[in-house]
Amino acid sequence: MSSSIFPSWLGGYEVREHIDNPNISVGAHTYYSGYYHDKHFEDQCVRYLLGDHSSRAVWESGIFGEVDRLIIGKYCSIASGATFMLAGNQGHRHDWVSSFPFDVSQFGDKVKSGFERSGDTVIGNDVWIGSECVIMPGVNIGDGAVIGARAVVTKDIEPYAVVVGNPGQVVKKRFNEEQIIMLREMKWWDWPLDLLKQNMDLMCSNDIEGLFDRYRQFER
Repeated sequence: MSSSIFPSWLGGYEVREHIDNPNISVGAHTYYSGYYHDKHFEDQCVRYLLGDHSSRAVWESGIFGEVDRLIIGKYCSIASGATFMLAGNQGHRHDWVSSFPFDVSQFGDKVKSGFERSGDTVIGNDVWIGSECVIMPGVNIGDGAVIGARAVVTKDIEPYAVVVGNPGQVVKKRFNEEQIIMLREMKWWDWPLDLLKQNMDLMCSNDIEGLFDRYRQFER
């Protein structure tokens, strides 16, 4: 299979260099590997978010006001075909008699807007997001979490949790609670690049305690 955007499934690109939508924010080093779907991250992965090329004029008109945003942290790994659902409930009220989004021009001035925001979708730092998984609107995924391929995430996920299935379920934590506390205190993704380079021997290992000892030394 050939790909004009991604020459190989072995590589990807830094997402923030390919974003046009003003309602998407992506941290440094987060990458998308989209070889198997052969579309840019914003076109393939982000759904129903005002401000894209198809809705830019409407967004800039300001008639919708504030909308939900997609916020992704640093050093995340996003696999081919992952989907982030936005736009709240998209105007469908399941608690009303009908979930149909009636239009004023067709059904008159008694029509009410059914749109409800879900809140920003926030992905933490160092999150691994598997191929063709679906992240539903307003979900918060904690730092270091792993979302398995084709999982459907419908609720907030704690840091360093591993999630699989539909609906997504936490099957384990990547580390024990003490180690997770250390990692959340260190926030290595905020370290200067030079400092990260100096500690790659431990970054590329399971010695969290050793890395934490070094962290305490250079924090003094």
